[in-house]
Amino acid sequence: MSADAVVSDRPVAAASRLLMSGNEAVARAVWEAGVRVAAAYPGTPATEMLECVATYPEIYAEWSVNEKVSLEVAFGAAMAGSRSFCAMKHVGMNVASDALMTMTLTGVAAGLVIAIADDVGLSSSQNEQDSRFWGRFAHVPILEPADSQEAHDFTLAAFELSERFETPAILRLTTRICHVKGLVAVGERSERPAAGFHKDVGRWVMVPSAAGRRLPMMFDRERRLRAEAEVSPLNVVETGSDRRIGFVTSGPAYMHVRESFPDAPVFKLGLSFPLPFDSVRKFAEQCEQLVVVEEVEPLIETELKAQGIALSGKDILPQSGELSPQVLKPAVARLLGEAVPEAARAAPMSVFPRPPTMCVACPHLGVYYTLSQLRNVTISGDIGCYTLGFGQPWNALDACISMGASMGMALGLDKGRSEAEQNQKVVAVIGDSTFLHMGMQGLLDIVYNRGNVTVLLLDNRAVGMTGGQDNPGNGRDIHGKEAPRVDFATLVKALGVREERVHVVDAYELPVLLRTLRDETRIPEPSVIITSQPCVLIKDYHALKPYTVVEDKCTGCGNCVDVGCPAIHVTRRDRVRKASGREVDLAFVRIESAACTGCGLCLKPCAPDAIVHVDTLAMPIKVIRKSAEPAPQA
Repeated sequence: MSADAVVSDRPVAAASRLLMSGNEAVARAVWEAGVRVAAAYPGTPATEMLECVATYPEIYAEWSVNEKVSLEVAFGAAMAGSRSFCAMKHVGMNVASDALMTMTLTGVAAGLVIAIADDVGLSSSQNEQDSRFWGRFAHVPILEPADSQEAHDFTLAAFELSERFETPAILRLTTRICHVKGLVAVGERSERPAAGFHKDVGRWVMVPSAAGRRLPMMFDRERRLRAEAEVSPLNVVETGSDRRIGFVTSGPAYMHVRESFPDAPVFKLGLSFPLPFDSVRKFAEQCEQLVVVEEVEPLIETELKAQGIALSGKDILPQSGELSPQVLKPAVARLLGEAVPEAARAAPMSVFPRPPTMCVACPHLGVYYTLSQLRNVTISGDIGCYTLGFGQPWNALDACISMGASMGMALGLDKGRSEAEQNQKVVAVIGDSTFLHMGMQGLLDIVYNRGNVTVLLLDNRAVGMTGGQDNPGNGRDIHGKEAPRVDFATLVKALGVREERVHVVDAYELPVLLRTLRDETRIPEPSVIITSQPCVLIKDYHALKPYTVVEDKCTGCGNCVDVGCPAIHVTRRDRVRKASGREVDLAFVRIESAACTGCGLCLKPCAPDAIVHVDTLAMPIKVIRKSAEPAPQA
């Protein structure tokens, strides 16, 4: 669909075409739309939208501490008469929904577009929720682009729709739209000066009496939006020669339908809420059977069935994952009573399994190695790179559900323990950005309710899992400029943790970390251990001289393997019988020196002192032993 068909007041120059991902295309359209304020909290697959927006100097952009705050910042700008933008991944709207559900009553004075990126297929998320529910819940329009060009065009259309109906508008994307690239026709920026904030307590102060007066206006707006959907150019009917099956679909599912059934008629929903019931009913009359193809929940299907429209949907299609041609073709063939086409299967490649793991020299490695040495401990985890501590070789994380939940779960584990678990220690593990996002309240609750919990606050000075974005914990803003930096030790003391129960330790000093953990888990009150070393992928980290293994000194004890560093490779495994008759497994190793950054984590547990700097192998043995001490951190 061309941009001209979507944005009537500002046609796009077709000659200006750029190769863009969906995230980049949205950011470009945000700039073109004259947006003045943009805010987000990083989260895959949405992260790059604000990163790209921040490159446009005309827009104030910020990483907010969480999604709720980001939406409130964007809403404040919209109240002030400035077009604004907010981006988040699907689970972020769970955090921001408290604000959304009231601003849908107030409406907006200038355009406000909320881009929500759903992770269909669970490539990097703890659930696969469908953000289209928020349109129904909050009575706001949902726009669903199917490719990068539409991501650009629909963003512009969303701002126009938002202002015309004085409502926030949701742009619903998925991982496939966010990250796949395509050629995009782009335009130039249309400046829109701020109109200013106009005081109106009946609109902006949502006490119950004022909210009650706004409710009929919200429902009337939805009725007008439904009438708009019936005539919107965002909803397109594509005729086809094979009318045995007609499809109603939206977003990237449309691409799968079109690829699978090029001759079938398709009703493509760009404005997928409110639904154009009359238009779909008319379309259904032209087809022998109707199939709704949507990712992932049966929202369109349920609403159309409620209108008395006969159709198939999740009765033949799965309710999770992407609806690729490999899924669609067999399902429709069975519906038509045809032979199910055999899927082409490529011979699987024989490759070494590579489960997700932490980076070489990651400061979290030593934390989980240390936790794995403790006994009688239950570990409540959180969202971030350190979630990987649940796996091999550490097996040192017992629960993880959502950002900041480690704190509340730990308190519940403490208060809900059985008689048999009275000696069980409870540890909560949380990262610096996650702590600022939603963990502070949980720690305050632990302190206030006298929980017996030891908190490990892993300060690596970055939002590590989403690409090392800045946050208030590292002293830089979204542009990399100096900003106030949170002092975590001071902060947790301000939340009520006693000074003697707050410790800052080097994440690479395993003996100190182990001793501190053992001491604090014995104390029956809240305590916080802050591990402080930067993420190895950000500029704050400075690599040191790499290490190697002296082969004839390695005894195969395997202690270094338990640290979990990917630079350590097992070259040979043996099983030997000791004099006592007990069999033990030996693991002889080498270190990939090209990957090693010299953090020194593997030195601490190495029993035979077989790990040395690469440039010490030619030295006399007494010099080797001296050089095998941990290298100082920069």
